[in-house]
Amino acid sequence: MTRLAIVISKDRCVGCHTCALSCKMQNNIPEGLMWNRVLTEGCDVTDGAQGTYPNLTRTYLPVACQHCQNAACQRVCPTGATYKDDKGRVEIDYDKCIGCRMCMAACPYNARVFNWSEPERLTQANYGDARVPVRPKGVVEKCTLCKERTDDGEKPMCVICCPGHARFYGDLDDPESDVAKLVRDKHATALLEEMGTQPSVHYFE
Repeated sequence: MTRLAIVISKDRCVGCHTCALSCKMQNNIPEGLMWNRVLTEGCDVTDGAQGTYPNLTRTYLPVACQHCQNAACQRVCPTGATYKDDKGRVEIDYDKCIGCRMCMAACPYNARVFNWSEPERLTQANYGDARVPVRPKGVVEKCTLCKERTDDGEKPMCVICCPGHARFYGDLDDPESDVAKLVRDKHATALLEEMGTQPSVHYFE
């Protein structure tokens, strides 16, 4: 068995959004959409802060598709467009997606976006990895764990580009992998574990 995963150190995350922007460039994501986001914990604005000046604190929470083992999005998809592959990733077959957005409603992590209109790019052309499928109007899209890269044994672009080395990638089912060791040794936890979705993305302080 293989269960590809990402483990994130919240202490190392500096909120620079490099993961989000490198993801956008790698995956040809249109204007107005992001697969990877960096939230400021406890705030309803980007780069906010908690507390009262001068006693302020700020912590960041990078979020994207959690590639759940018990994925709510997969269970509600009426066409089978959302599926789990043999590497533990949750993926979307864009040819089967009918744009009903049931998966978006079911996802407790708000990890999907929808192409309401024809995708627009500032470059007026596609960019990023040529292996990445171009998504049309009317389909849902999300983090694929850089399927095209990871299928070839490469790391996801967000992991490669993180300047704080806050992101770790590997196989959770391999007890000797970096991610399995971090989950075990750092007592890394997943978001909304009480939902029973069994995410493959974990976080530690």
